[in-house]
Amino acid sequence: MTTESAFRARAQRHLGQHFTRQDVWQSDELPVFVRGEGCYLYDEQGRRFLDGLAGLFCVNMGHSRGDIVTAATRQMETLAYSTNWGAAHPPAVEAASLIAELAPGDLDVTWFVNSGSEAVETAIKFARQYHRSQGHSERTKIISRDMSYHGVTLGALSVTGLPKIRDPFLPLLPGIRHVPNTLGHTGDCGPADELECVRAIEAAILEEGPETVAAVFAEPVQNGRGALVPPDGYWRELRRICDRYGVLLVADEVICSFGRLGHWFGSGYFGVVPDMITFAKGSTSGYAPLGGMIAREPLVRGLYEAPGGGTFTHGATWGGHPVSTAVAVANITAMRDEKVLENVGSLGPELRAGLDEIKRRHRVVKDVRGMGYFYAVEFTADRDSGRELSPEQSQKVLREVLPQAFRKTGVILRPDDRGATMLMISPPLVADREVLDELLAAVDVMVGDVEKSVTG
Repeated sequence: MTTESAFRARAQRHLGQHFTRQDVWQSDELPVFVRGEGCYLYDEQGRRFLDGLAGLFCVNMGHSRGDIVTAATRQMETLAYSTNWGAAHPPAVEAASLIAELAPGDLDVTWFVNSGSEAVETAIKFARQYHRSQGHSERTKIISRDMSYHGVTLGALSVTGLPKIRDPFLPLLPGIRHVPNTLGHTGDCGPADELECVRAIEAAILEEGPETVAAVFAEPVQNGRGALVPPDGYWRELRRICDRYGVLLVADEVICSFGRLGHWFGSGYFGVVPDMITFAKGSTSGYAPLGGMIAREPLVRGLYEAPGGGTFTHGATWGGHPVSTAVAVANITAMRDEKVLENVGSLGPELRAGLDEIKRRHRVVKDVRGMGYFYAVEFTADRDSGRELSPEQSQKVLREVLPQAFRKTGVILRPDDRGATMLMISPPLVADREVLDELLAAVDVMVGDVEKSVTG
């Protein structure tokens, strides 16, 4: 038995699966990656794969950055662990200060946690406790959008709008209302306040009773249902509606922050200061687990100075871990010094143009959505006739055609079935034109294979 097959066998016996079907986990082709370099991963046999999903939308600065590794090593040697409970340590202070500089408006205070799900959980709890501290304990309800993904802890899962991952755990947190997302609306769609996807949010608040609603949660570009870019003015309308009814606006930027859209924060790009931002993935480029919730300073002051306040009743043993926050400082500093956001701003349109050209050549591409280095390719059976994929065709594309194409091309992407049959694309932010050309060539092959499977 080879080393790779031995590792695979041990994984299949002892390692718990994350969002993976049993037949995939038990496959002889389950990949075992042993090292990474730049935009590439290598398996035990030395085969190279382009990491076209940046790990899981997170390895923004690429693999094997010596400076980030050195920052983690030095911090381990200096102070491996200390809490943020009644104390502080330099890397957490430096990371929080750096984030405050980059976040829009007066979003100045960060609570560090360990993942995106925990970041959303933190925002839910802060919204509830803040309203209670202001004498509005009845404000507990939350508005979010259909097909949105906000995490897997029970609170975050309650806000999530994906039935397939919610249903096994029902009943969830009460008082969550899901409204239409922005699918089908992007760019200039006319006055934003006249769009149904906007009017539905205000209608939901009124139906629930504004005095009972704590927060609206939304991603700047929604991941679930495939990289939904909002129409012009959408986020300004969310801000107006929330301000009108005293509701907190939460931008879930677990994917969208730290450069994925070519900007530090997606909400800043769309011209809005939300009340809270949740983040995770790109903050450390995946080199260490870290998430966080950033809150506006007046809200934090209001909670702490309220009668009976003084404490946000929330925390985690690993929240603001010295090593993770040292990694965040090194990662964000390198991103800024090396002008990585400028790279995304320059080459993102070229990536989009390449995907649009693939759509033009292949009638199985129904739509291409996204911005920056974050895109979704949605499939159909025949775009010209309007014929959709049958359930059997969709399953074959997702479970056979695309996985085989990934192995054939040596490019790793994500097949997605959340509301449609899609291919998610999210390369490391350091990917240059040569890497993007390789990525686009592979996507062209993948789409061609899908087309053959549907029409052959």
